[in-house]
Amino acid sequence: MELPDSETIPLRRDPLLPPEPCPVHWRRSARARRVSLRIDPVEGAVIVTLPNRTAKRHGLALLNEHAGWVMQRLGALAPERRFEPGTSVPIGGVEHRIRHDPGRRGSAFLEDGALVVTGDADFVPRRVRDFLRAEALRRIGVAARPHAEALGVTPRAIRLKDTKTRWGSCAPDRTLAFSWRLILAPDWVLDYVVAHEVAHLREMNHSDRFWSLVEARTPHRHKATEWLRRHGAALQRMG
Repeated sequence: MELPDSETIPLRRDPLLPPEPCPVHWRRSARARRVSLRIDPVEGAVIVTLPNRTAKRHGLALLNEHAGWVMQRLGALAPERRFEPGTSVPIGGVEHRIRHDPGRRGSAFLEDGALVVTGDADFVPRRVRDFLRAEALRRIGVAARPHAEALGVTPRAIRLKDTKTRWGSCAPDRTLAFSWRLILAPDWVLDYVVAHEVAHLREMNHSDRFWSLVEARTPHRHKATEWLRRHGAALQRMG
């Protein structure tokens, strides 16, 4: 049976209240043995997974059975934050107001605690993202240098990605990749993720020796991982 990729379904979390719109993404899986629900904190939607031969009505039944839980979890997510004039964006964990100044020269730059964006208003979201990616690459490079020198390693290259589940990775060819959204986190969080991936250039594993290297470079490791656990999904909902 064909399934829509996504749709909005009215769910009633309380029999005494009117139904509320619920964004739903439908998935089929040959490996699934039963219908399941999970919340996607990035998309702000519930994902319903069905085994290949299971009808959609079974997914709808499970959704309605757990409507209260689903709507409560969706309601607890961080709100989406668009890169628009007047809103703010955290850079290094510090909030900067986006100020549109169409008559200025340049593309986007920091000035007096604001992120100034020039040109037409339609260009603002893209120019904010472009600025953040460039600044992320710059700060990650600065952070990586002392860690690499201390460990006696050299990355082949540093790349940026927009991954949903991984903040950084180290490829076998010694290329380091990072989520550009790390620029939105405090500097010490970015520093931990960078040190973690640089340490993989010495130990391509998560052995005790690896963690000893990381701890020596970033004693704030546990604080940083806890910050990402609590706030990482909110960073994914910006832009």
